[in-house]
Amino acid sequence: GFCTNLLMSRTPGHILAQTNSSTEIVCPVKREHTGVYWYRWNQSGQHFEFLVFSSPLGKATYGTNISQEKFSTRGTSSHHSYSLHISRLHGSDNGTYYCCIIQSSQLILGTGTQLGVVDVLPLPSTSTLAPLSKKPMQCKPKKKAIKKGACTPLVWVPLAAGALLLLLSLIPTVRRFYRKHR
Repeated sequence: GFCTNLLMSRTPGHILAQTNSSTEIVCPVKREHTGVYWYRWNQSGQHFEFLVFSSPLGKATYGTNISQEKFSTRGTSSHHSYSLHISRLHGSDNGTYYCCIIQSSQLILGTGTQLGVVDVLPLPSTSTLAPLSKKPMQCKPKKKAIKKGACTPLVWVPLAAGALLLLLSLIPTVRRFYRKHR
Protein backbone atom coordinates (compact mmCIF):
# COMPACT_ATOMS: atom_id res chain seq x y z
CA GLY A 1 0.00 0.00 0.00
CA PHE A 2 0.88 3.66 -0.19
CA CYS A 3 2.11 5.75 2.70
CA THR A 4 0.76 9.10 1.57
CA ASN A 5 3.01 11.53 3.37
CA LEU A 6 2.52 14.66 1.29
CA LEU A 7 6.02 16.02 1.82
CA MET A 8 6.92 16.94 -1.72
CA SER A 9 5.61 19.70 -3.92
CA ARG A 10 5.12 19.63 -7.68
CA THR A 11 4.47 22.14 -10.40
CA PRO A 12 1.93 22.84 -11.74
CA GLY A 13 -1.20 21.51 -9.97
CA HIS A 14 -3.33 21.27 -13.10
CA ILE A 15 -2.41 21.03 -16.77
CA LEU A 16 -4.82 21.37 -19.68
CA ALA A 17 -3.18 20.21 -22.92
CA GLN A 18 -4.27 19.63 -26.49
CA THR A 19 -4.48 16.22 -28.16
CA ASN A 20 -1.27 15.19 -29.99
CA SER A 21 0.83 17.78 -28.13
CA SER A 22 3.24 17.11 -25.25
CA THR A 23 3.59 18.29 -21.66
CA GLU A 24 5.99 18.11 -18.76
CA ILE A 25 5.39 17.69 -15.02
CA VAL A 26 8.15 18.86 -12.67
CA CYS A 27 8.83 17.31 -9.28
CA PRO A 28 11.15 19.24 -6.93
CA VAL A 29 12.75 16.79 -4.46
CA LYS A 30 14.24 18.24 -1.28
CA ARG A 31 14.99 14.98 0.53
CA GLU A 32 17.60 12.29 0.15
CA HIS A 33 16.37 9.54 -2.17
CA THR A 34 17.37 6.70 -4.43
CA GLY A 35 15.28 7.88 -7.38
CA VAL A 36 11.83 9.11 -8.32
CA TYR A 37 8.82 6.95 -9.11
CA TRP A 38 6.05 8.28 -11.33
CA TYR A 39 2.46 7.01 -10.99
CA ARG A 40 -0.85 7.91 -12.59
CA TRP A 41 -4.16 7.66 -10.76
CA ASN A 42 -6.66 6.19 -13.19
CA GLN A 43 -10.05 7.67 -12.19
CA SER A 44 -12.13 5.30 -14.32
CA GLY A 45 -10.32 2.17 -13.12
CA GLN A 46 -9.82 3.52 -9.58
CA HIS A 47 -6.21 2.39 -9.34
CA PHE A 48 -2.61 3.63 -9.42
CA GLU A 49 -0.63 2.76 -12.50
CA PHE A 50 3.18 2.59 -12.26
CA LEU A 51 4.69 4.51 -15.15
CA VAL A 52 8.44 4.83 -14.70
CA PHE A 53 11.25 4.90 -12.13
CA SER A 54 14.12 7.34 -12.69
CA SER A 55 17.36 6.69 -10.81
CA PRO A 56 19.81 9.46 -9.84
CA LEU A 57 22.17 7.99 -12.47
CA GLY A 58 19.57 8.72 -15.18
CA LYS A 59 18.50 5.11 -15.79
CA ALA A 60 14.76 4.63 -16.34
CA THR A 61 12.73 1.50 -15.57
CA TYR A 62 9.27 1.40 -17.14
CA GLY A 63 6.06 -0.21 -15.93
CA THR A 64 4.20 -2.93 -17.78
CA ASN A 65 2.88 -1.78 -21.19
CA ILE A 66 4.31 1.73 -20.71
CA SER A 67 5.75 3.22 -23.90
CA GLN A 68 9.30 4.59 -23.70
CA GLU A 69 8.50 6.79 -26.69
CA LYS A 70 5.54 8.36 -24.86
CA PHE A 71 7.03 8.80 -21.37
CA SER A 72 10.53 10.04 -20.61
CA THR A 73 12.17 11.35 -17.46
CA ARG A 74 14.86 13.86 -16.72
CA GLY A 75 16.71 14.83 -13.55
CA THR A 76 18.96 17.77 -12.80
CA SER A 77 22.63 17.25 -12.07
CA SER A 78 21.99 18.05 -8.40
CA HIS A 79 19.10 15.51 -8.32
CA HIS A 80 16.79 18.06 -6.68
CA SER A 81 14.35 18.25 -9.56
CA TYR A 82 12.90 15.56 -11.81
CA SER A 83 10.46 15.84 -14.67
CA LEU A 84 8.12 13.52 -16.52
CA HIS A 85 7.71 14.34 -20.21
CA ILE A 86 4.57 12.97 -21.91
CA SER A 87 4.35 13.14 -25.70
CA ARG A 88 1.57 12.47 -28.23
CA LEU A 89 -1.19 13.19 -25.68
CA HIS A 90 -4.58 11.51 -26.00
CA GLY A 91 -7.70 11.29 -23.86
CA SER A 92 -6.36 8.08 -22.30
CA ASP A 93 -3.60 10.19 -20.68
CA ASN A 94 -6.14 12.01 -18.49
CA GLY A 95 -5.50 11.45 -14.81
CA THR A 96 -3.58 12.68 -11.79
CA TYR A 97 0.19 12.16 -11.96
CA TYR A 98 2.24 11.66 -8.80
CA CYS A 99 5.97 11.70 -8.16
CA CYS A 100 7.20 9.60 -5.23
CA ILE A 101 10.43 8.80 -3.43
CA ILE A 102 11.33 6.12 -0.91
CA GLN A 103 12.91 7.27 2.32
CA SER A 104 13.30 5.23 5.53
CA SER A 105 11.07 2.46 4.12
CA GLN A 106 8.24 4.90 3.42
CA LEU A 107 6.87 5.89 0.04
CA ILE A 108 6.60 9.68 0.15
CA LEU A 109 4.00 10.82 -2.34
CA GLY A 110 3.77 14.26 -3.96
CA THR A 111 0.51 16.20 -4.05
CA GLY A 112 -0.27 15.31 -7.68
CA THR A 113 -0.73 17.08 -10.98
CA GLN A 114 -4.05 16.67 -12.73
CA LEU A 115 -3.74 16.36 -16.51
CA GLY A 116 -6.68 17.01 -18.79
CA VAL A 117 -6.34 16.36 -22.53
CA VAL A 118 -8.81 18.11 -24.86
CA ASP A 119 -9.17 18.36 -28.64
CA VAL A 120 -9.41 22.18 -28.58
CA LEU A 121 -7.93 24.42 -25.91
CA PRO A 122 -10.22 27.20 -24.63
CA LEU A 123 -9.22 30.73 -25.56
CA PRO A 124 -7.56 32.53 -22.64
CA SER A 125 -9.12 35.66 -21.23
CA THR A 126 -6.68 38.51 -21.85
CA SER A 127 -7.77 40.32 -18.68
CA THR A 128 -6.72 37.46 -16.41
CA LEU A 129 -3.41 36.50 -17.97
CA ALA A 130 -0.36 36.88 -15.75
CA PRO A 131 3.05 37.49 -17.29
CA LEU A 132 5.07 34.33 -17.75
CA SER A 133 8.21 34.11 -15.68
CA LYS A 134 11.30 32.09 -16.49
CA LYS A 135 12.23 31.94 -12.80
CA PRO A 136 11.32 28.75 -10.91
CA MET A 137 8.50 29.23 -8.45
CA GLN A 138 9.04 28.48 -4.79
CA CYS A 139 6.20 27.42 -2.54
CA LYS A 140 6.06 29.36 0.70
CA PRO A 141 3.57 28.81 3.50
CA LYS A 142 0.85 31.43 3.56
CA LYS A 143 0.75 33.64 6.61
CA LYS A 144 -2.59 34.61 8.03
CA ALA A 145 -3.06 38.23 7.20
CA ILE A 146 -5.92 40.60 6.63
CA LYS A 147 -6.80 40.36 2.98
CA LYS A 148 -7.39 43.57 1.14
CA GLY A 149 -10.49 43.42 -0.95
CA ALA A 150 -14.26 43.21 -0.74
CA CYS A 151 -14.47 41.64 2.73
CA THR A 152 -12.34 44.05 4.76
CA PRO A 153 -13.89 46.42 7.32
CA LEU A 154 -12.50 49.33 5.28
CA VAL A 155 -15.02 48.42 2.58
CA TRP A 156 -18.09 47.04 4.34
CA VAL A 157 -18.28 49.61 7.23
CA PRO A 158 -18.71 52.62 4.87
CA LEU A 159 -21.15 50.60 2.75
CA ALA A 160 -23.23 49.65 5.79
CA ALA A 161 -23.18 53.26 7.06
CA GLY A 162 -24.28 54.52 3.65
CA ALA A 163 -27.12 52.00 3.49
CA LEU A 164 -28.26 52.99 6.99
CA LEU A 165 -28.24 56.70 6.08
CA LEU A 166 -30.25 55.94 2.95
CA LEU A 167 -32.85 54.06 4.98
CA LEU A 168 -33.05 56.83 7.59
CA SER A 169 -33.52 59.46 4.88
CA LEU A 170 -36.46 57.49 3.48
CA ILE A 171 -38.41 57.57 6.78
CA PRO A 172 -39.66 61.20 6.43
CA THR A 173 -40.63 60.54 2.80
CA VAL A 174 -42.58 57.42 3.76
CA ARG A 175 -44.35 59.32 6.59
CA ARG A 176 -45.41 62.13 4.22
CA PHE A 177 -46.61 59.63 1.63
CA TYR A 178 -48.60 57.75 4.27
CA ARG A 179 -50.24 60.98 5.60
CA LYS A 180 -51.25 62.09 2.07
CA HIS A 181 -53.01 58.80 1.34
CA ARG A 182 -55.00 58.78 4.59
